[in-house]
Amino acid sequence: MRMVPATTLEVLNAQIVACESCPRLRAYGAQIARDKRRQWRDWDYWGRPVPSFGDEKARVLIMGLAPGAHGSNRTGRPFTGDGSGDFMFPILYEAGFASQPNSQSREDGLRLKDMWISASVRCAPPDNKPSLEEQRNCAHWLDEEMALLPRLRVIVCLGKIGFDAMVGYFLRSGVIASRKGYEFAHGAEYRLPNGIHLLATYHPSLQNTNTGKLTAPMFLKIFVRARELAQSKARS
Repeated sequence: MRMVPATTLEVLNAQIVACESCPRLRAYGAQIARDKRRQWRDWDYWGRPVPSFGDEKARVLIMGLAPGAHGSNRTGRPFTGDGSGDFMFPILYEAGFASQPNSQSREDGLRLKDMWISASVRCAPPDNKPSLEEQRNCAHWLDEEMALLPRLRVIVCLGKIGFDAMVGYFLRSGVIASRKGYEFAHGAEYRLPNGIHLLATYHPSLQNTNTGKLTAPMFLKIFVRARELAQSKARS
């Protein structure tokens, strides 16, 4: 049974954590929490859907893919304790969005400024590949979340799945009439009819960062641009 739509981001996050909509993902997350990596054997894994995180008055949203099996699925906070976060948070710190350049646990004191981090899928998927059905199951969380972030001016999409999730939201909400003209590419930028700016970047996965497909200067440039757009005059 669907829960009553949330009236605050705190309530919405609690509903996300309690979600059981995708049996495959829930089973996988629980299995990983039991079968820990040796280096994390002393950790009490989160092993549940991962809630969003950040500044509730944010003007910038990061839309990611899904929790990492031994990252967010372990720590319970987006991009916390994995290679993607190790690459991303120093960039966010340099761009002025994060209070510190590292993120290891929910209790490490990190605070985001003017930024909210979300994901297209809230549970860790096997091989980082959620099915289309699982992506659809999570879409309503994004719909509710966007309604509770009224100050947003900029959305930074990490990878094609995150980009497609946001384009899908704007289709469902009637902001755009079709997907035509909205193509994923690193550095792509779109100004939507409602004034929100949509930016795209390669995902900061180890596959991309270790091979040089995504470098720190490339990534920083995206967030410097996001900051510029967020600080520009309010959207019409």
